[in-house]
Amino acid sequence: MKPILDACCGSRTIWFNKNHPLAIYCDIRDEDHTKRFGATGSERHLHIHPDLICDFTNLPFEDGCFSLVIFDPPHILNLKENAWYRKAYGYLDDNWREIIKAGFDECIRVLKPDGVLIFKWSETSISTRDLIKTIGAEPLIGHRSGKKANTHWLCFMKEAHTE
Repeated sequence: MKPILDACCGSRTIWFNKNHPLAIYCDIRDEDHTKRFGATGSERHLHIHPDLICDFTNLPFEDGCFSLVIFDPPHILNLKENAWYRKAYGYLDDNWREIIKAGFDECIRVLKPDGVLIFKWSETSISTRDLIKTIGAEPLIGHRSGKKANTHWLCFMKEAHTE
């Protein structure tokens, strides 16, 4: 078993090596999209091809099998079906709290004791404060990034059970 899981990889935009040999890339989608932009008609291509098609709320892995889990779930509410952001990042609807909480819990479940979860969240529709309240866990550390500083990188660690 590889030690790293990307639970919802999309087009792997955050990866330097989009085919890292230590990672398993999962997503609920397997698809390609092309869109023309602007007056020049330049094309933008989107390729979503996970190693394994699965839902991050029900991961097909045993408990405690990964050292590192990357969780970059959809973060935008109620996007139109043909919206480019929906194709690129997925979307959330009114039951976002249940979906994100279930996904977070699954990511923690598949982590080894002392394993690390990197959670990327953009405050486009939902604040990080609401996200943290929803998942019921406080990150160890976090960092804001992006042009408007609305993307948050959060780090969690699964506690080892002590006897």
